[in-house]
Amino acid sequence: MTISELRYLVALANRAHFGRAAEDCHVSQPTLSNQIRKLEEYLGVTLIERNARLFSLTSMGQEVVEKARKILGQVDALLASTRKSHEPLTGPLNLGVIPSLAPYLLPRLLPLIKKHYGRLQLVVHEDLTEHLLERLRGYRIDAALLALPLDGGGFDEIALFDEPFWFACPAQHPLGRLKSVSEADLRGEPLLLLADGHCLRGQALAACGRAAADDERIDDFRAASLETICQLVAAGFGCTLLPALAARLQDPEPSFVVRPLRSRNASRRIGLVWRRGDPKAGELTLLASLVRDNPPSGTRTALTNDDASHDALRAHF
Repeated sequence: MTISELRYLVALANRAHFGRAAEDCHVSQPTLSNQIRKLEEYLGVTLIERNARLFSLTSMGQEVVEKARKILGQVDALLASTRKSHEPLTGPLNLGVIPSLAPYLLPRLLPLIKKHYGRLQLVVHEDLTEHLLERLRGYRIDAALLALPLDGGGFDEIALFDEPFWFACPAQHPLGRLKSVSEADLRGEPLLLLADGHCLRGQALAACGRAAADDERIDDFRAASLETICQLVAAGFGCTLLPALAARLQDPEPSFVVRPLRSRNASRRIGLVWRRGDPKAGELTLLASLVRDNPPSGTRTALTNDDASHDALRAHF
């Protein structure tokens, strides 16, 4: 029995799909299947029901998975404790990032990390919030850059920066003549927004003063990426709300008009999130500090009541 076999089993339990579990573990599907069969042979029990199209764990499989999670947590804690005797933030670290943030923050963040922590091997996982939280719970990633607040517990977090929303419209749109746009100005205005499942959709609805019940009247096109929405706005197909990093505020020849948004919910808060009690908490706090101390252009450092405890954690190193 090996640690890798246990990781494959937990990944399969998390994903309930051989192909997706193999992808998460960076192996082929036959390799993952064979390793789990070896684990079953070693333990002398059947862990997975294979007589149906739908994936399911046997009762013994569920018990083994729960114990495997604890074992892997202890292994990760052992690795983290040995790293503490050396310089922090070295070796592999799996970081999740939401799609509405990744393409705009990572080009700024990765060179910064390389400059300060050159021995850190960052592995980025871009996915929706719900899926990243599942990966955190399943020990498949170490931390995630998400929009706060989160639903549910079991996680620690540090607020990093607040990212304002901007109203974006085609060049000839009437609202483009205003210096800023309010919730009242947006009343009745159709908006192009991301598809359901993206946390940014709900934040945009709140920013323009609309409830989730109004969702069906917002738009008739739901995009999978902010870049698609930007192209549609530039082509004159509608208006939208963009977080500052995606609003192309520095473009010398913008393809659409952007205006500040006046609203009670005119920004979103980005934070770093990890499992509560993770032995790497001190190192993850260092990573959070690096982002907080170097907020991206167009954002502002998030000031919270937790700043004192944040500074205390930084003193750990």
